[in-house]
Order: sequence, then C-alpha cells, then structure tokens
Amino acid sequence: MEIPVGQVVVHYVEHGSGRPVLVLHGAGVDHREAEACFELVFEGVAGLRRIYPDLPGMGRTIAPDTLRSADDVLDTLLDFADEVIGGAAYLLIGHSAGAYYAQAMAARRPAKVAGLALICPFLPGLRDVPAHRVVAGSGEIGDDVFRSYFVIQTPAMLERYERYVTPAAALVDQTALERIGERWELTPDRTPAYAGPTVVVAGRLDSTVGYAAATDLIDHYPHASLSVVDDAGHALPHEQPELLRALLTEWLTRVERSS
Repeated sequence: MEIPVGQVVVHYVEHGSGRPVLVLHGAGVDHREAEACFELVFEGVAGLRRIYPDLPGMGRTIAPDTLRSADDVLDTLLDFADEVIGGAAYLLIGHSAGAYYAQAMAARRPAKVAGLALICPFLPGLRDVPAHRVVAGSGEIGDDVFRSYFVIQTPAMLERYERYVTPAAALVDQTALERIGERWELTPDRTPAYAGPTVVVAGRLDSTVGYAAATDLIDHYPHASLSVVDDAGHALPHEQPELLRALLTEWLTRVERSS
C-alpha cells in the first residue's frame, strides 16, 4: 500500500486488526526485514494491527530532494502515523536507526504512543562498541555484509539474510541516505522523558552500535525494562526470536495493564 505524506509517498504493508503497532526498520534495508522478524515474534498474538513502512530512501519509499535531514524524516514518520493510524494510541517498535526515530516520535507525541520498544537502538554517543565475534558457525559462509552483521552464522541465518536483507539493500537510494546523513542527528527535544511502558533490548556482541549506550536508557525512561542478550549481535531479532518474543510479550502485558 502507499499513502501520500506531504511530498513523500510512503510505501507500507500491514497485517491483522486491532491495536496499531508501528514497526520501524533500520538503515540500509526496508520493511521486509522488520516484517520477517516481528511477524515471527507476534505469531499467535491476537488483536494487533502490525504496520511496516519503508523509511524514506529505502524500499519503495522515495526520498525527494526536500528531505535533507533526520528531522525531515522524523516529520514524515509522524505525519505517516497520523494518516494511517489516526487518533488511536499505538505501540511503537524500532530496530537500530528505526529505534532512534521511535524514541523521538514518543518524545514528540507521548499521548499517542501506548508503549515503546527499542531493539538494538542506534543512539548518539555510542561507546565501547565490541569487536565482531562469531559464536556459531564457521564464519566462512555468506558475503562480507552477512559475516559482519550476524554473530550466529548458520545456514538458517544465511537463508534469512539472503531472503530478507539482500533484496532490500539493492533498493537503497544511497544518494538520498548520504544527503540525509549529513544532518543525521535529530534536534534535541526538551520535553520530559516518555513515561509509558518501555523495553530496551540490546545484543552484548553488537559490533554496530554496541550495548553500553543502550544501558543508559534505563535511567532516562521511568518505566523501562532492559535486557542485554548474550550471543546476539545487531541481527538480534533474527538470532534470538524466542527470547525477543518473551521480552515483548512481557512488555505487551505492561501496556495492557497501563491502558
């Protein structure tokens, strides 16, 4: 499906009905990676309308020249949520760069966000990022991107990478991402911290963003749970789906309790 949002036509897919869940993928891919991971996580969970947009410059969402910063992308995502979801409060999930935008959306529109989940969040001030280390597999299958992304390098993980990541990477508008990347840091928001049910999940072996900066979020969000997962890297949603499912199930319980 596609919907005009200002000067951007946002492509998205959705599944199910009920409480809206907006899921934002990371950089360099499109909705298919998030869809593949989180549909598995939410399998069998009733009453959720899962919405997966392609972020500008990725997938089938073209980033016009007027999008020149992360702030412009944030405005597009906020308008997209307004158009597709309307006035209903929604759950908000982000992986990697998607988590960076999800944080800002919750800060801007806290009354519209019923719960916030940040998975392997990309954050300003990254520190202590570990060296890449393979924990399963020979380390000799797949291409260089796969070998630097996954720490569990089994044939099953390679199949997921080739099915959900590689095709999306081919659609990335590198020129647009470079243009937006020149002003990648969002304008700081001075509003109070988002106070709804929050979960932060990081991979101990994440050699892309690390886990140290994510641990700081436990003091920022007053109702946050934090999990640092061993034997997981930046591809944690692929590598640890059952554990992620358990963590998000507990988060959903807190969301329902607070509603």
